[in-house]
Amino acid sequence: MNSLSDSRAVVLLSGGLDSMVAGGLAREAGHDVVALSIDYGQRHRRELEAARAIGAMLGVSRHIVLPLDLTVFGGSALTDAIEVPKSGVDESGIPVTYVPARNTIFLSLTLGLAEVTKARHIYIGVNALDYSGYPDCRPEFIAAFQTMANLATKAGVEGRGVTIEAPLQHMTKADIAREADRLGLDAGLSWSCYDPTADGLHCGLCDSCRLRAKGYAEAGLPDPTRYAVSP
Repeated sequence: MNSLSDSRAVVLLSGGLDSMVAGGLAREAGHDVVALSIDYGQRHRRELEAARAIGAMLGVSRHIVLPLDLTVFGGSALTDAIEVPKSGVDESGIPVTYVPARNTIFLSLTLGLAEVTKARHIYIGVNALDYSGYPDCRPEFIAAFQTMANLATKAGVEGRGVTIEAPLQHMTKADIAREADRLGLDAGLSWSCYDPTADGLHCGLCDSCRLRAKGYAEAGLPDPTRYAVSP
């Protein structure tokens, strides 16, 4: 098979609720799903276990867990000895849980995998409504990366470029929780917490826990998450 396959998609699978739903939507669209997870030395490594479980649930044809030690760079509460904020979601600026250029780095790796596996679609679970204010989750970033992808790859230059699919961009966390329910996904397999407890619970106080709990409350759905402290 020499041409890119419109039936294949690479899903950037972090193990979180958003990436799980993005993967579910790729499966619903009829794609042969290849999953890529990045082991970047993150504090919340529990999400890698979640990614493996989600990949199995989705029935992906291949799941790559790629080591990339971003703790060498540091600069984030997720990759360095910086305390994870737990006082509430701060909308005044970009929080210290932002990992510098993370989605740019990860999407570049996903783009390379897509070209090698002859996939025509990349799915990423970014959203820009109920989120922590990361600049690389915005629609403008996805649009700019799409332009770059068309310029940077052999497939793109030959007019057979990959489409960056970000189906959750304009969804609230409540919308995403409802979508997981509609797709019949076991959201309890997903992991959101930035600072898990020693006994494997979501802390309940970090931004990600608070946004997850808020989404389930607003969706009117039971939250399958086990929190150490109720958000």
